[in-house]
Amino acid sequence: MKYPVYTKDMKATHTILVPNMLPVHFRLIIEILRQDGYNVELIETTHRGIVDEGLRSVHNDTCYPALLVIGQLLDALKSGKYDPHRTVLMISQTGGGCRASNYIHLLRKALAKSEFSYVPVVSLNFTGMEESEFKLTIPLLIKASFAIMFGDLLMHIANQCRPYELEKGATDAVVDKWVDRLGKQFRGGGFLSVAANYRGILNDFAAIERVNIKKPRVGIVGEIYVKYAPLGNNNLEQFLLDEGTEPVVPGLLDFCLYCANNSGMDRKLYGRKGVKSNGGRLAYRYLLMRQRQLISKIKKHGVFDPPCDFEHLKEVSADIIGQGVKMGEGWLLTAEMCDLVDSGIRNVICTQPFGCLPNHIVAKGMTRAVKEKYPQANIVSIDYDPGATRINQENRIKLMLAMARQAEKAEQPVADGHPHIPAPNTAELVPSTDAAPDSREEKAAVEVR
Repeated sequence: MKYPVYTKDMKATHTILVPNMLPVHFRLIIEILRQDGYNVELIETTHRGIVDEGLRSVHNDTCYPALLVIGQLLDALKSGKYDPHRTVLMISQTGGGCRASNYIHLLRKALAKSEFSYVPVVSLNFTGMEESEFKLTIPLLIKASFAIMFGDLLMHIANQCRPYELEKGATDAVVDKWVDRLGKQFRGGGFLSVAANYRGILNDFAAIERVNIKKPRVGIVGEIYVKYAPLGNNNLEQFLLDEGTEPVVPGLLDFCLYCANNSGMDRKLYGRKGVKSNGGRLAYRYLLMRQRQLISKIKKHGVFDPPCDFEHLKEVSADIIGQGVKMGEGWLLTAEMCDLVDSGIRNVICTQPFGCLPNHIVAKGMTRAVKEKYPQANIVSIDYDPGATRINQENRIKLMLAMARQAEKAEQPVADGHPHIPAPNTAELVPSTDAAPDSREEKAAVEVR
């Protein structure tokens, strides 16, 4: 059966709809595509009708992220906001052993069922699975790599400010300011001034007035879509904020490094060579260099905690899972759990679609091994699917948080002089500052934790 394909002529006449997964990163990437001449719109709808549309359009045993993405795209087509005859849908394909590689076929089947079989679908992949005249050029890919790094920084630091901000919405205002500013920089070469941008971003976040209290830190790992997308995880980060905790979410750059690293592992384990292997090795070196630059700038600034070096991720889990395990999120998911606990974030939520075999193996299947290595780990796995009630999911998380607070209470100051966690002082406020502190005393004055 022949399917409609995207052609170069459609660049001037059609709107490309993209489902949202990472609210900050995708806003930057969408802007880059627009500057290249594409008419692109990010779909940010989150209502229940999306789930119902997905259930009507695909089998109810379909991978939950696929059901949501397909439901979101069809809901947009039926909304009346777009002309279906001048609309293109974009969807990613991993090319691995995950059902995600078949999303595009499920989408086309759903389009035919809803009498939209004439709507073209663009596959975003790096494995040549689908051919079309939509091409990711080298300049686009370079800009996208910078968008991922800036997106990681904004997401990472915002999560360290949002739980403590004195003025509600101050953190989001800084995020919006820099998404807009960076978007404009991508039109020229301003985005290449990485050090200056990092410094400006860190200074603006440091200037936010924050209460100097200690909140439990909760890491979020899991299948990439439900880990990041508010639609996929029932707005998990906001729920954790409402529960008085600080969410910690590993960056997208780690996943990119994981994919590049897999090419090297294929060469090591199976002797595979060629352009893909060499390209993966070069991409890994480039991305690792960029990640270390980001970590260095955050450390030098001195106010916020930096993310983990990817090489440390590889080391911290090497004794419990091999890097040949790479279906779905593979060994990276286990490594992220280990790294979070190893860095003192012992409360971890593992998000996964119900029935996702790869993630059940490297998440639930590895929880016991992680806890044996880190007895202090407090890990809960949460399944997401159309039949799972939000109340049950949140109650399980609340139980995990109750255990976290109980453990924290047991470590409060005691009379015998044993080590303890100091009791929080809710009265002390972090002063505002317009620039990065220059001395240790000034840095201490704006320290959050």
